[in-house]
Amino acid sequence: MDLALLRTFVTVHRAGSFTRAAALLGLSQPAVTSQIRTLERQLGRPLFLRQARGVTPTTIGDELAHKAAPHLDALVEITETGLDDESSLRTLHLAGPPEFVAERALPALTELTGEDGQGFALRASFGNAEETLEGLAAGHHDLAITTARPRGSLLTATALCDEVHVLVASPRWAKRISTGTLRRKGAPALENLPVIEVHESLPFVSRYWASVFDSRPAAPGTVIVPDLRAALACAAAGAGLAVLPSYLCASAMERGDVVALHHPAVPPLRTYFLVVRTGTLAMPHIARAHDWLLQAATDWC
Repeated sequence: MDLALLRTFVTVHRAGSFTRAAALLGLSQPAVTSQIRTLERQLGRPLFLRQARGVTPTTIGDELAHKAAPHLDALVEITETGLDDESSLRTLHLAGPPEFVAERALPALTELTGEDGQGFALRASFGNAEETLEGLAAGHHDLAITTARPRGSLLTATALCDEVHVLVASPRWAKRISTGTLRRKGAPALENLPVIEVHESLPFVSRYWASVFDSRPAAPGTVIVPDLRAALACAAAGAGLAVLPSYLCASAMERGDVVALHHPAVPPLRTYFLVVRTGTLAMPHIARAHDWLLQAATDWC
């Protein structure tokens, strides 16, 4: 059986789509379709059920993928490692939200970029969850950090850590609202305060309001900036209230630049996932970075 056909088959099985598999393989969609049909003729069985959106594997397709994928991944590891050039420095392409990657992931991973014989070069790009997962699926990244768990078998996600969200403002605004007032009145006590957010839809504030106050924020965004670090700077400057990850604003709270306005018994959480294309953990530099981040994350929670 032709290994190229099996590789195409496993890629389609993981991608759930001829179109996405073609992009990953660098082939045209007709070429992928032709290879799958050839394999189906050789086996005498259908491997996929064609649907309006993508394909679904048959029982035979699932069985073949289960048997073939580990061996193909092992072959990829051999070819990707580069037997003839063991001294070459591999490059790890990481993607994720700018604040978390900058504040958490990159400081941890830079420890692996040294010349110890196992290091790697590092390239990072920023984006939201949808952009990051699409880039990972298309092969633009090796490792992704997202707040959304991907669906399907093309990508494999592992829970990395949880972040706690904190409602903060400058001391000047905090003086206007006592903890007791906020406890008694809840969200209405905050209606007259300007809001700092990263998007017009107020994703962080809305999630906090729904979780803590069981309501929606009444005030629109006053300051909209595309980076949580900029939101923190605006809050410290007195522009209004903001909902921020605790890891990002902990130092500012210790210095007194911002103050936590509320201390709910169960603070809102958001989970980060570490995501790879299925099978790529067979590649040593990706596996090492993956394991290193999981270990580092035990100190982040």
